[in-house]
Amino acid sequence: MADLCKNPEKQTCRDRFRPVEEIRRDFPILAGGMAYLDNAATTQKPLCVMEAVERFYKEENANPLRGLYELSAAATKEYEDAREAVRRFIGASAPEEIIFTRNATEGLNLAAYSWALNRLGPGDRIMTSVEEHHSNLLPWQMAAAKTGAELYYLEPDMEGRISEETFRAALKPGTKLVAMTQVSNVLGRENDIRLFALIAHEAGALFVCDGAQSVPHMKVDVRELDVDFLAFSGHKMLGPMGIGVLYGKKALLEEMDPFLRGGEMIRSVTREGASWAQLPEKFEAGTVNAAGAAGLHAAIRYYEKLGWGRITETERELTRRAMEGMSRIPFVKILGSPDPDRHSAIVTFTVEGVHPHDVAAIMDEDGICVRAGHHCAQPLMQFLGVSSSARASFAFYNTEEEIDRFLACLSSLRRRMGYED
Repeated sequence: MADLCKNPEKQTCRDRFRPVEEIRRDFPILAGGMAYLDNAATTQKPLCVMEAVERFYKEENANPLRGLYELSAAATKEYEDAREAVRRFIGASAPEEIIFTRNATEGLNLAAYSWALNRLGPGDRIMTSVEEHHSNLLPWQMAAAKTGAELYYLEPDMEGRISEETFRAALKPGTKLVAMTQVSNVLGRENDIRLFALIAHEAGALFVCDGAQSVPHMKVDVRELDVDFLAFSGHKMLGPMGIGVLYGKKALLEEMDPFLRGGEMIRSVTREGASWAQLPEKFEAGTVNAAGAAGLHAAIRYYEKLGWGRITETERELTRRAMEGMSRIPFVKILGSPDPDRHSAIVTFTVEGVHPHDVAAIMDEDGICVRAGHHCAQPLMQFLGVSSSARASFAFYNTEEEIDRFLACLSSLRRRMGYED
């Protein structure tokens, strides 16, 4: 196995141009021959990520930040090295702006509970969109209900595009917070977050970005985007489950109250009350997921060694191949734009007369893994006029042969369901 989890500064041209067959050998689960096309839900993990987690427990297992002995110091270094890797990966200004969470959902809830609940009230407005994953929708419903603020939903066109004109028209006086995804987990459409954040800031609103589907598939720089908060999950970007990140601008995080309270997030405690630790510890109560952080660090090294050019071009080509083949199947309808370059490695579709659950079940019989359901985006499904759909989502370790298997199975679905096409 090529050592893509070591120092990315030692990258060679060979790292970026390794054949996909060689890359796939880094992922033990792919050896079984299945076509895993559910990468928007979670990605598979390279062996080096698994080894990083195992190595932590074998060699560095102690409670970070709390012990003065050598083993605890090693665990602390591992944890903080991971934080610095995340800072570099997304272009944050300081490691204090990186808060480790369980996942993107927890990060978005942290922003809602610690910022919105304490700063919004009647007459204020939260703006989000019907494209959002429930993780970037339910926290704002809660915040609006508890504070009396209004919650407003932007609507895209049927291809998932939200225009500058639509955004500006909806940004009414009193809007204090805008929460949007960078990439839709259903349509794959990328929103112009840099532009929308600029417009929101001009109107005096904060901007919260759900980066769960963007950070794993494209270069994301939080300072370039100028978002106030951005959340993402490790498990969608080759890392372990149970580790995620909330990025927040330091000045905002410093003025916010902690989300959870308990061990390690305090400066001092008396019977009457407590004072809080400095960033980022203030938001990381209890024993942290240090092993998960080590695994995420290894995943970041893998990305950096492989390179964004290789990743994005491979995923773009796979999406094009899939959509071109799907367009030739008359009973398949692709949701969103007809342009493959607008799908960010996500293709959601319906099959005439075949329930999406049957689509997924039949594909599973052929060793192909796709998603079926409402994809935790029911308001978007309702807007699009469908109750559920199937979704194929790609990663750089997928192959053209897997796409062709997917297309062959897709073309046979109605016949296998008993239709005479």
